[in-house]
Amino acid sequence: MLGGLSLAPAAWATGVTEFPGQAPTSHVIDSADLLSRSANTELDRRLESFGGPELEARLVTLRRLDYGLSLDALGQGLLERWATAGSPDQLLLLIESQNNSAAVVASQGLRERLSPELLSSTAISTMGLPLREGARYRQASLDALDRLGAVLNGEADPGPPQLQERLPIETNIPTREETASSNALLWVVVLLVVGTLVPMITWWVFSR
Repeated sequence: MLGGLSLAPAAWATGVTEFPGQAPTSHVIDSADLLSRSANTELDRRLESFGGPELEARLVTLRRLDYGLSLDALGQGLLERWATAGSPDQLLLLIESQNNSAAVVASQGLRERLSPELLSSTAISTMGLPLREGARYRQASLDALDRLGAVLNGEADPGPPQLQERLPIETNIPTREETASSNALLWVVVLLVVGTLVPMITWWVFSR
């Protein structure tokens, strides 16, 4: 139960009808139970203040989707389900834990400031990286809000996070390939020595 919101059991696949017909009061709908209490509180406060009074931002988590339903389609369905006359613009961050995937959807008025390309890049790259690197749900959400918030404030798009090249750590311990190569070379040397000495010894013994 989240702010009066009751969802279907987390093991069930999730569709639009599993959510309430009206926008929930909570800004974090963690139906997949992915966030700690402190992370939930932190993100709820951040989302509540995000974009000012003319914008309602929410984070929705779920374990898996109904068959044939995409995360973007679920987000669009929730926007339509929760839209009311005169309501502020809406922004939804969605995370599906089964595949560690994300989506970012916005209401029509907000898409004039946040382009579809930006929303897609934020979901795939900005949120996708921390999700793929260790299911860091809190960090994925904060990174998305930082990027989108910068654009809403009139700043240049900071872009997705840059992948850092991971250099191998130097070590004196030989790898499995190096060990196999070393053993093979040793056997070649031994066979060459044996192949040379045995005929010489045999000739010496029988020539006496």
